[in-house]
Amino acid sequence: MHLADFIAGSVGGALGVAVGYPLDTVKVRIQTQRKYTSVWQCIRSTCKTEGVNGFYKGMSMPVTTVSVSSSVVFGTYRNCLQCLRQLRSGSLDGPSSKLDIFLSGLAGGVAQVSVMSPADIVKVRLQCQTEPYQGSASHSKPKYRGPVHCLLTIAREEGVLGLYKGANALALRDGPAFATYFLTYNIICEWLTPAGQKQPGWTVVLLAGGLSGMCGWTIGTPMDVIKARLQVDGMGKRRYKGFVHCITESLRKEGPGVFYKGLGLNCMRAFPVNMSVFAAYELVVHILRTSP
Repeated sequence: MHLADFIAGSVGGALGVAVGYPLDTVKVRIQTQRKYTSVWQCIRSTCKTEGVNGFYKGMSMPVTTVSVSSSVVFGTYRNCLQCLRQLRSGSLDGPSSKLDIFLSGLAGGVAQVSVMSPADIVKVRLQCQTEPYQGSASHSKPKYRGPVHCLLTIAREEGVLGLYKGANALALRDGPAFATYFLTYNIICEWLTPAGQKQPGWTVVLLAGGLSGMCGWTIGTPMDVIKARLQVDGMGKRRYKGFVHCITESLRKEGPGVFYKGLGLNCMRAFPVNMSVFAAYELVVHILRTSP
């Protein structure tokens, strides 16, 4: 197994969370709460009522768990790619086909759902708590006091399966998105790497990482909206009976455009986040594979 890919994916994932978390909070709120009419209105409202800390709600758990889930994604991707290459050509040294890359990315995206889902629902619910920051005139108390309290409260009130609300939408988001993500990254690196050079330069890695992230989110945003709505459906009055009902109700009430709520933010966030992810990933892999 390529253990270096698991370790490098973990480091890259944690760095990516730190870079993109504020915009992720704004994106989740726009997708799930109708009171926000635009990105800037959401940003201004969050700053006014919650302060800067409002953009970082629930970040402690994702930093830890995304490290694990990114480790699973990159490790599964690399090892599946190795298996498919060996099955197809009988050698580990042969080139990977585009289909091999796509299928390996798909496997990596789906594989991380079991790890990602409980942490993701905690993140989303904490991000959607809009109680004022300390020192404000309002004294309303939030339902969840922090990541661990949120996790335990969901498990107590909704059962252990409540931690996996939206997991089907998460799998349908991350499978195709990561397949697109890795395929785009490899194609761009292949195009921009000079003939005879084995590894792409750092400029190519940064550009390919950023663009592949944007492409992945373009594919994944519709299911991202449904996932987020299912995950917050439990903080108050239940609105959706399930996955299909959430899709049909969202479409009926808000039209087809609802499935691309937050797309601009996702793409804006994806470029710097995935530049960071792939730069950290490639650097750590290089260090681990060249160290004695």
